[in-house]
Amino acid sequence: MRTLPGTTPATDYTSVSVNGQTLTTVPDLFTFGLGRNTTGTCAATKRKGRWYETSCADMEAKVRRLAYALRARGIEKGDRIALHSESSTEWLIADQAMASLGVVSVPLYPTQTPDQLKYILQNSGARGYIVSNKSLFKGLEPHLENLSDLELLVGLRDTFHERMFSLKELLAQGVREEQRHPGAFEQWKKEVSPDDYYSFIYTSGTTGKPKGVMLTHRNLVSNVLASLERMPFDTEQHRGGRMLSYLPLSHVFERMLAVLYLYIGFPIYFVENFEEFLQDIQTVQPVHFSTVPRLLEKVYESIKAKSHELAGFQKAISTWAIELAESYDVDQRLSLAEKAQHAMADQLVYSEIRKLFGGNLAGITSGGAALSPKIMNFINALGIFCGQGYGMTETSPVISVYQPGRLKAGSVGTPLRNVRVRLAVDGEIEVKGPNVMAGYYKLPGKTAEVFTDDGWLKTGDIGRMGPEGHLFITDRKKAVFKLSTGKFVAPQPIESSLASHSLIEQAVVVGAGYKFCAALVVPNVEALRKAIDAPESLEIDVLFERDDVQALIQNAIAATNQALSPWEQVKQFRLLPSPFTIESGELTPKMSQRRSVILEKYSDEIRSLYDARG
Repeated sequence: MRTLPGTTPATDYTSVSVNGQTLTTVPDLFTFGLGRNTTGTCAATKRKGRWYETSCADMEAKVRRLAYALRARGIEKGDRIALHSESSTEWLIADQAMASLGVVSVPLYPTQTPDQLKYILQNSGARGYIVSNKSLFKGLEPHLENLSDLELLVGLRDTFHERMFSLKELLAQGVREEQRHPGAFEQWKKEVSPDDYYSFIYTSGTTGKPKGVMLTHRNLVSNVLASLERMPFDTEQHRGGRMLSYLPLSHVFERMLAVLYLYIGFPIYFVENFEEFLQDIQTVQPVHFSTVPRLLEKVYESIKAKSHELAGFQKAISTWAIELAESYDVDQRLSLAEKAQHAMADQLVYSEIRKLFGGNLAGITSGGAALSPKIMNFINALGIFCGQGYGMTETSPVISVYQPGRLKAGSVGTPLRNVRVRLAVDGEIEVKGPNVMAGYYKLPGKTAEVFTDDGWLKTGDIGRMGPEGHLFITDRKKAVFKLSTGKFVAPQPIESSLASHSLIEQAVVVGAGYKFCAALVVPNVEALRKAIDAPESLEIDVLFERDDVQALIQNAIAATNQALSPWEQVKQFRLLPSPFTIESGELTPKMSQRRSVILEKYSDEIRSLYDARG
């Protein structure tokens, strides 16, 4: 075993003392943050093109009133309530009200299937179910009779069942209950301890049924406070700025960041429609947002495409500046001549690109999947700080993340100050710290399987350590496969590189038991049609068979192959007409690929790839 240098925690960050007040729970952070907010706005949600802002005073009152109403409806400390909604101000209100009572929230993805919803509610023993709209409720409604523990149904914006109460009704009830029991809310909050459960988050899993990850208030608070050290914004310099949120709050990363934003007093603006992201970012002008790599890849593709559309001197300048950005390396110091070139490119091109992000952006945090070094270098070259982190639901979630001033392309940064990381003999990353879960709900056997005898969490990820303590993720342990030649291949970095190309949306690298690697490729059909000037009426099957299309995809694969060892290079590929989706079972609700499902579904296509080579 090896322990990464510099990861022995100086403090566990399980609490923080501010002005003589010790904060140990999520409600503590929320309440304290309301007083730090200088904007007057706590959160805002966009609906049908209009932004609805909620003041700090209104936010606090609604959290308090909902807590009163929940208690009046028989909800007690330790009970579970499922929260099924898109990210919104109301989501935060419900979550904080539950946390203030010591009630355990069970977030559900809007994309989860009816069978998954039924299983999670049954397994968690949820006594309440809070849902945002009728469309989401339809998935659960047929199963209500089989959910004997479920007593309370709440609609965040409306009611669509005879047993359902609206949030508005409960808030009104909360006003009456507070008049009857003044001061009870503060007492309930005091009774919540750091080791009480804050949330059961059901991991979608790439195989088997979801497992309920039990996270305590201590887990979340420790991760918020330690992560705050690494955030690329100074809370005084950017005081009054806004945070943009488009990733689902049902995902633990965005959830932890929401708690962090609330604690430091920055208002959160929730995007309604991802298609309007560019418009929203210019309106909100955020200081920070988190994202998945695919958004940044699309930004890169869009910038290059717009450059090609220019003409004359403008095109020449833009092309030069973009090529300069593509050659940038965050690891290397620029010479005086290079600094002069970048300063000129910044004045002529990069400054205009930054305006597309609203003009106030202090940084972007990428997570959820590997961010290719090419994209990371490019975004930073534009003068926009961009780094990535690494974590999992079981670690609340951050294990390691960038350090401003110590970026290294391809790395997921260094471990948080209160998180210890070591590499097992086979390279598996193991973790210990106050952010590590209490276990899987009702699954002591599964819990024991993921911990070593000396109490370290086995992440299931293979990694390596850089000379300066930077952590690099190689792949999921279960995803690594062996060729018939005896060589091992980690497919995910190859897939990430392929998917960063403008003509490729998704890719799965295969080859277990064969002599070489091949790939199933879901192309960007729109980009392909544009590249060869093909009409929309041309059927996909005919499009894919064209020699020029095959050559374009081959060239894209060849670009990835250049950086790979001979045995890792993709020798054959097959174009797939339909993308991998959650509905088809090929993706988890977190958009991770279920490799086993994909390999089984396309087993014939995979065999044909190798039959074609003999």
